[in-house]
Amino acid sequence: MKVKERDRESNSFVLLQSYPNAYKGIHAMQFFCVNLYRSVLNLLEERMKTEMIEEMVIVGGLVMVQFVYAGNSLLMSYLMSLGLGPFTIVIFSTFATFIILSPFAILFERKQWPNELSLRLIGKLVLISFAGVTLFQSLFLEGIRLTSPAMATAMPNLAPGLIFFIAWIVGLEKMNLKCVYSKLKILGTLLCVFGALAMSVMHSTSISHKEEDDTPIFVFDRDKVVGCIYLLGAVFVLSTNVVLQASTLAEFPAPISLSAITALLGVLITTVVLLLQNRKTKVLASSLISFGNLVGYSVLAGAVSGACVSFNGWAMKKRGPVFVSMFSPFATVISVAFAVLTLGESVSLGSVGGMVLMFVGLYLVLWAKGKEGFSEIESFESEFDSKKPLLS
Repeated sequence: MKVKERDRESNSFVLLQSYPNAYKGIHAMQFFCVNLYRSVLNLLEERMKTEMIEEMVIVGGLVMVQFVYAGNSLLMSYLMSLGLGPFTIVIFSTFATFIILSPFAILFERKQWPNELSLRLIGKLVLISFAGVTLFQSLFLEGIRLTSPAMATAMPNLAPGLIFFIAWIVGLEKMNLKCVYSKLKILGTLLCVFGALAMSVMHSTSISHKEEDDTPIFVFDRDKVVGCIYLLGAVFVLSTNVVLQASTLAEFPAPISLSAITALLGVLITTVVLLLQNRKTKVLASSLISFGNLVGYSVLAGAVSGACVSFNGWAMKKRGPVFVSMFSPFATVISVAFAVLTLGESVSLGSVGGMVLMFVGLYLVLWAKGKEGFSEIESFESEFDSKKPLLS
């Protein structure tokens, strides 16, 4: 070894004496390569740190969004307990959402607006506004009033499975019964439906006993049954509306602008419906809440809703709709905890079982959707993939 080192040093000395510029060039190249290697390592370390921070922000933010959704359900339930009608809440909160989203739509999406609005596009916008604002929110709020915030936050977990079936019917999704992932999506959807039905039945049932022989009698709460029907109807409307939005975004590729426009149209449609039902005097019929407080609640709800929608959109762009949808059951768990701790509500074991069944079905649909999209990308057999926002 010592002989080899002496030979190498001798050769280097000869090279330095014979070709000094070449030797300096080789030495400079070695120095450059070492520094480049260290710079690449530093960049990789910084990128890993940035990705780790981004991952923490996304996960933490999505959990916070679910906290907000759960808190919003409780707030809506509280406002309706003060005497406010669902239509009143829809009008004020949706108008606040329009005011907050409009500047961002003009600032960031002005160039993406279509040059002219076709009659077909206008029809879609009106239909989305009526279904997504007037019909969905009215059914959802009425369902909250008749059941509970926990029940209301559990029902939307049905949406991914229903969206899959509706999208398949209209041709936006494909179903191959020979494919194991399609079968799993069908199974997951059925589990969601059975879980929702079980939760509805258990939530609407109370047990009383005969005084004579202490025989248990199952008694259905009519209001809770009607409330569950309202919630199921709201989820069906939401699922249909999501599919309609997905097709509309192809003609109107500006999601913030679409939300702002449909919010304004939804306010106008809801106001007309409210006036036709002769409920003008019920807008501020409650003496327990002032007009100023109502405006404050509406602005707060609009700001929070806009922030949640924006964050969900950013997270969806970074991680895809499947990842974002995986956090939706958190709102149900949080809402149940809030309801038990703050409102003193009781949750039956059957309701918890139905809730778990819904969660299993939801994750089964999302897992199969993600796997199916990955396999299709690998085989280049389909134009559909898991990045399309149908399951969001």
